[in-house]
Amino acid sequence: MSLRRGDLVTVAAKGPYTAKPRPALVVQASETLPYRDSVTVCLLTADLIDAPLFRVRIEAAAANGLQQPSDVMADKVLTVPRSVVSPKPFGRLNASDLERVEVALRFWLGL
Repeated sequence: MSLRRGDLVTVAAKGPYTAKPRPALVVQASETLPYRDSVTVCLLTADLIDAPLFRVRIEAAAANGLQQPSDVMADKVLTVPRSVVSPKPFGRLNASDLERVEVALRFWLGL
């Protein structure tokens, strides 16, 4: 599987935030992805809330593959086994949206 930072994938891990398969954004550095059997992602939700410091609203578009507006949850960063990540991304964020996610991650993580 060839993933890149900014890809949108489906994660099917069992856990407190992943009881069902859900969309996620790959946030791990692209350069490190080939060397690990895990992938760091931010989960997405269609349960939209107004929290712009750590939830980034992404509108549905053909390029990103989303069917409805969704929030990237910078407060829900997970590292999951590669085996629970869909083998092919269903979409990709554009550079502007990815930059907004990076700002939210820096805020949430205090970087």
